[in-house]
Amino acid sequence: MKRLFQFNTIIVFLFLYLPILVVVIFSFNRGDQITIWEGLSMRWYSSLLKNSDVWRACKNSLMIAGTATIISTIIGTAAALAIEKYKFRFKTSISNSLYLPIIIPDIVLAIALLTFFSQLNIQLNLLTVIIAHVVFNIAYVTIIVRAHLQGYDQTIEEAALDLGANHWQTFYFITLPIIAPGVIGGALLAFTLSIDDFVITFFTAGVGYTTLSVYIYNSLKFGITPEINAISTMLLFNSIIFILLFLWFRTRYLYNNNEETSRTIVG
Repeated sequence: MKRLFQFNTIIVFLFLYLPILVVVIFSFNRGDQITIWEGLSMRWYSSLLKNSDVWRACKNSLMIAGTATIISTIIGTAAALAIEKYKFRFKTSISNSLYLPIIIPDIVLAIALLTFFSQLNIQLNLLTVIIAHVVFNIAYVTIIVRAHLQGYDQTIEEAALDLGANHWQTFYFITLPIIAPGVIGGALLAFTLSIDDFVITFFTAGVGYTTLSVYIYNSLKFGITPEINAISTMLLFNSIIFILLFLWFRTRYLYNNNEETSRTIVG
């Protein structure tokens, strides 16, 4: 039975990651075919560096993802703190409604946002894409930060206030360091989701505001080339870097927290 589970695990991992590995390998293919290996080459990465359309799409993607991440992280963190620390009317309803952008299919949310912008006669551009990305990113940030607030001892804040600190000082020196891993994790997830999003971006971006995901979709209409593999590989490594950053921040926080606990016990 144990060998059967191990075999099933291997099959699942191969099913999930083997296609990704093939895409990465064939991004270094010398030839024009994506299924026939003709030799190792950086030809398609060199082609990307010379492609002004790719750079323009990359600039738009980074601008949208960066701005949406900052806004959604601030709003999501504030929402998480308000829900966990205070009591107010309709708290349960508001808390449950945060899951809607996650549960609702992307196509439904995209059409709803497009209809909203059309009803208000707002011209589609980078701003509408940023607003759309903030809408679904807030939910992810709030949920992650709320998870780090579970079991949070509010008496620490009360002690800081009793010692003369104001509310902003208490938040900056006490609350923020404690929830920092959740805030950073939510921000990294929001950035990754934003830069990879296609459906919502496709519906809310105007003409001439192409992102990397939309550029890939438009390029597929003219056939699949190793250049698409190269772009996909770059996006993949971007996601890996942000995951490693999150794990580094999380490990550093746990190490510092354990070190402080040990000093307290020894002292």
